[in-house]
Amino acid sequence: MLLVAAACEVALDLVAWQCVGVRSCAHRHSWLAFLARQASTGPGGHDTWWSLPGRRLALAALVPTALSVLLWYLSRRTWSAYESHRPLSHEPEPDTDGTALTRPGFWYGRRLVARLRAAHTAAALLTVAAAVAAPAVRFDHRPGGPAALDVLGLLLSAALVSWAATAVGVVCRRGRSENRLDQGLDRHLVRLLPLGALALLLLTVVYAGWARPGWRSTGRLPGDPAFGALMLAQGLLVVALAVVAGSLHRRSPDPGAGMRGLGGPAVALLACALGGVMSGGVAQRVADWLDGTGAVLPGPPVLLTWQASTIPPVLAVLLLLATRLGLGTARLARAERDRVRHEHPGEPEDPGRTRAIAHVRAMATLTDRAPLVIAVLTVTTLLLGAVALAGALATGKTPDGAARRTYDAVQAVAETSQALGSWLVGLGFVLFVTWGRHAYKDASARRTIGILWDVGTFWPRAAHPFAPPCYAERAVPDLTWRMATWTERTGGRLVLSGHSQGSVLAAAAAWQLPPSVCGRIALLTYGSPLERLYGRWFPAHFGPPALAALHRDVACWGNLYRSTDPIGGPVRVPDDTTPEVDHGPLRDPLAYGRTPAHPLPAPILGHSDYQADPVFARERARLLDRLRPELPGPRPEHTEHRADAG
Repeated sequence: MLLVAAACEVALDLVAWQCVGVRSCAHRHSWLAFLARQASTGPGGHDTWWSLPGRRLALAALVPTALSVLLWYLSRRTWSAYESHRPLSHEPEPDTDGTALTRPGFWYGRRLVARLRAAHTAAALLTVAAAVAAPAVRFDHRPGGPAALDVLGLLLSAALVSWAATAVGVVCRRGRSENRLDQGLDRHLVRLLPLGALALLLLTVVYAGWARPGWRSTGRLPGDPAFGALMLAQGLLVVALAVVAGSLHRRSPDPGAGMRGLGGPAVALLACALGGVMSGGVAQRVADWLDGTGAVLPGPPVLLTWQASTIPPVLAVLLLLATRLGLGTARLARAERDRVRHEHPGEPEDPGRTRAIAHVRAMATLTDRAPLVIAVLTVTTLLLGAVALAGALATGKTPDGAARRTYDAVQAVAETSQALGSWLVGLGFVLFVTWGRHAYKDASARRTIGILWDVGTFWPRAAHPFAPPCYAERAVPDLTWRMATWTERTGGRLVLSGHSQGSVLAAAAAWQLPPSVCGRIALLTYGSPLERLYGRWFPAHFGPPALAALHRDVACWGNLYRSTDPIGGPVRVPDDTTPEVDHGPLRDPLAYGRTPAHPLPAPILGHSDYQADPVFARERARLLDRLRPELPGPRPEHTEHRADAG
């Protein structure tokens, strides 16, 4: 709703209502001239068919409607390609480890995503309809207005509210069970909900396009409180989410959980704030472009303008935080130099080599500072959100006396920040395009973006159908089917090898296997974020109990990591009944100086190329030896199945 409302603000309010309503603005932009009133001998000109405010709004509504339809199309297309892959069917095991990844229906959200797509599409179309209907209903409801149109507007408003309540009800209902493969589809609901919203939008367009003598577009488009209501609703939902998350953490405290279990609400708040800031920045930038230097347009709603003004303070806080982290990393790098020297006794010291190794190790620890960064950004967002709301409420209330000078000073600072914020949004868009172009040409940048994309699209889109599709809903079923059918057909054994995000996929696939198959599999992970990232931010799914249960289910498990790796780390399985999972930090680089085995300086590998370490081959052979001896040995070409992040 916020995304579509921002598109409505730009297309309906700034362009069709404000700019076209002012003849100088409309004629400055020739592509809008046909919507403006034409000049005549009269004082205000004469109306044409398209110059009526309702018809202008109806035409401008094509932009947010097209955006809604595009999102629906992309969601449905990816839904057919990803959510349609049926996982391996087996009887669910008792949920003893507390993770939902063992449930048969966890990776099969076909029904749920279809329901959510219908509900969110309906909400988007209803948002457009409300933006078109609000000014017409307000004009018809004035004293002395036409009674027929007034009644029609009230009935249409009631229909919009009722259909919106239906969409909210569909979102609130879960609509599926993860304890079984739910292959049903709510076909009538999926079809009728968006079609009903589209029908109401068409009725709204016809209603708003009716000729109304004396109706002129002045000021801002009625409906400014809509953004305030959205901001308030988002804030209340985040607070409720924080209360629930805090309660869950107090019931079962996990010392390794990020931000004491409040990571989810914090990220939700930052996401809402990013949406608001981007909406405000785009609206302010478009208003400046339409208005030029004439200052004849009222501009976007006051709340959006104040939200755009928060961009410079946020960047200033990020700069201070980056400075602090940089100083801390430099101190840690100096301390690491002594450790590097003691790890290579008897070898001639190379100060440059020592500094490089220490620097990489210190930089690798920045991943563990992520909770601090998110906590600081969350607090900053809360404070700036309160300032923006207070500033929006105080705008227009000019005090008298001594308070006037303070008010003027604050207003001047706010206006400067608002102007700078709108330009920074444009700069951010340019940087985003530049980064994408760079990734297209540079393999390393493309791999970095690919890793971020893999991490961001791992979880099923069980919360929002317009999110990027979850590739794990294809990868996990494919992997489980492959392992189950191969072991059943050959009676053999295998090592499931996972690097980085591939280790998360390997764990998710192993959780989906029946015990008869899982007992034939050895798990080899390296550069794995299972405990360091996923265990910290998703403790309900990858916490110590879940990893301990996975360790008991598979035949054996080995984990390799380096102290120079910014992503991978030990898994720290809390189970003393079997040999340890973690091998210990691997040596990186493999040689400090030149040796007969390494005549050239060995590179610092960090997160990559674990197979180059001789320990990798030894660990894989050890896992194969630990598999049940009564099983036949694997054929050479089927010894190992790899799940990588690439």
